[in-house]
Amino acid sequence: MPTHSDRFNSLPVYMLAAIPQKKRDLLAKGVDVIDLGAGDADLAPPPRAVAALAEAARNPAMSRYGFGLGLPAFREAASAWMEKRFGQKFDPITEMVPLIGSKEGIAHLALAYLQPGDVAIIPDPGYLSYLGGTLLSNAEPYMYPITPRTNFLVNVDEIPEDVRARTKILYLNYPNNPTAAIAPLDYLKKVVDWCARHDILLVYDNAYSEMTFDGYVAPSIFEVDGARDVAIEFHSLSKTYNMTGWRLGWAVGAPKYITTLAKVKSFVDTGQFMASQAAGIAAFESHAEWLPGNLKIFQERRDAAVAAFRNEGFTVESPKASMYLWVPLPAGIGSVEFHERLMNEEGVIALAGKSLGAGGEGFFRVSFITSPERLTEAARRAGALLRRMTG
Repeated sequence: MPTHSDRFNSLPVYMLAAIPQKKRDLLAKGVDVIDLGAGDADLAPPPRAVAALAEAARNPAMSRYGFGLGLPAFREAASAWMEKRFGQKFDPITEMVPLIGSKEGIAHLALAYLQPGDVAIIPDPGYLSYLGGTLLSNAEPYMYPITPRTNFLVNVDEIPEDVRARTKILYLNYPNNPTAAIAPLDYLKKVVDWCARHDILLVYDNAYSEMTFDGYVAPSIFEVDGARDVAIEFHSLSKTYNMTGWRLGWAVGAPKYITTLAKVKSFVDTGQFMASQAAGIAAFESHAEWLPGNLKIFQERRDAAVAAFRNEGFTVESPKASMYLWVPLPAGIGSVEFHERLMNEEGVIALAGKSLGAGGEGFFRVSFITSPERLTEAARRAGALLRRMTG
């Protein structure tokens, strides 16, 4: 058997990829499993999206290759949504590219800009696609620890000069996964200016822009003056519309960035299933009347999870965005050990902070993706384990 490449060997373990089999093993033993690991809600997509998929799937033309162009009407719908939601106009052909979920686009973009000797600045902890794309490009990741000290923001003033001089890409993601942090506009303005001064591409992952609470409204990076010169922004229908498995996303930005990503994609895929894109159009059309009710359910789950984990002795902030609680552990308790014992002894799956980067050690992530009753039960079990581990 041929040996693996160095770039393959550089990839860390992707914990979320292993959890489904572990869950199956527990279920086979009769364990009552509560899965709060992935950001994958148990709720239904908009009915109009489901109906549109069924209708489009019956059209043979929708089963042919979409190629990079995809369904032009999807591009137009996404462009119209960006303008209505953020006040930002993008040409649906030259300034937008459909994606098979934002994850693949984020990872593939790195292949166009990074090479040996280059650096990508990555928030730590963070979405592993940033790290994966960097390592598969044979570039060097600079892991910036996002902690309560910086309000879980990447402070660009703290980037060492020798690192900054080799940096080609800065990844940012607000509302943030896994910490649920949000970024003020003045902070985003500072980052855009910094990237412009140093000729750095800002890759802005905005997958959670619609998962917000308590009156908070997440911005697009393009609401910041000058961002069009330095940024590309990624969006997804996964979280907003409970469509994680449908793999629908898009990127927007200046033509120089969009055509670059589109060229890479032309060699690695032949486009998203066009019937899914037709369903995506229906999801956009459902936004105004459907989303508030869905968010109400998530807010109820957030409030139940916060109250339940606090009641069990955990220190928990109530997030203004995302579908996660980022929960600190007492000193001396490792996040991987807590994750494994919580799963094996209590049947609760939560994500170890360290699995999302060394900077996540000392925390675990809870996805409030199930009913308040199950979240309360999960917290009860986690509290029981915590008391055993702290004596």
